[in-house]
Amino acid sequence: MRTRRLLAAVAAASALLPLLSGCGGTGASGTAGASGKAGATCPGGRVRFGIEPYEDPAKLKPAYEVLAAALQRKLGCPVELKVVEDYSAEVLAMRNGQLELAQFGPLGYVFASRMADARAVASFADAKGALTTYTGGIWVPAKSPITSVKDLAGKTLALSGPGSTSGDALPRYALQTAGLAESSVKINYAGGHPEALLALINGKADAAEINSQQLATAQAAGTFDPSEYRRIWSSEPIPNDPITVHGKLGQRFREAVAKALLELDAADVAKVGAFLDVDPPGPLVAVTTETYKPLFDLAITLNLTEKDA
Repeated sequence: MRTRRLLAAVAAASALLPLLSGCGGTGASGTAGASGKAGATCPGGRVRFGIEPYEDPAKLKPAYEVLAAALQRKLGCPVELKVVEDYSAEVLAMRNGQLELAQFGPLGYVFASRMADARAVASFADAKGALTTYTGGIWVPAKSPITSVKDLAGKTLALSGPGSTSGDALPRYALQTAGLAESSVKINYAGGHPEALLALINGKADAAEINSQQLATAQAAGTFDPSEYRRIWSSEPIPNDPITVHGKLGQRFREAVAKALLELDAADVAKVGAFLDVDPPGPLVAVTTETYKPLFDLAITLNLTEKDA
């Protein structure tokens, strides 16, 4: 099972420790605290905020720096942004106490909850204050003879990467529900959502996962014309990514962070929301583990457990 690579990578802690520092981090300000606070609401004199690269990091960083700077002002504590290597590196970093905060994909949160005591506190809402969702999809060229998931037998399917909700687990769930063995489909991991889309555009795959967020981003950039392609499968709506707090930190800190996140203005999260197809954006809204129960259920359905490590 391919998602074992995510869990196995987290288990192999010593091999992955350099990944966090290797990707670099950017502070929303200098090394000194904005108000010199420390202790319960500013552990170690700083808050490290991890982001997994679901889009080109060079594009993500400026958007998240706006959010991090706003959060820093609310907390009165330096917020350092860390764009990590991949899903497994982010789970590992939180488990090893290298991140106080982290935004995970919904399925990544399932593993982070189990293995790193990540606690979901906030996610992205629309202007009416409703939690936003997105969908996974499998696309083929418009002239392709592939008309259903069953037709993928013997074909090449480009997926994002192990551990991705819409770029791994849900497309494989679609194969399962269609009665296809994974071994009957040539699954290639492209290395990210943009890369999976490019594999389809460049003719390197017969089909590819393209979620609604990546679709919106690519259309806005003029790099994908849906009229030239056809969607053969779509998932049920998935609740948007949670921002989580390390559960081993004190309750005062967790409450302070949750309060600060929920008090951010819509403008503070709008640039991040654009990557998550949140339009028009509103302030963040509170979420809990229960919000992501369908993803916990999916992990059970696909038999994705710590025993697979």
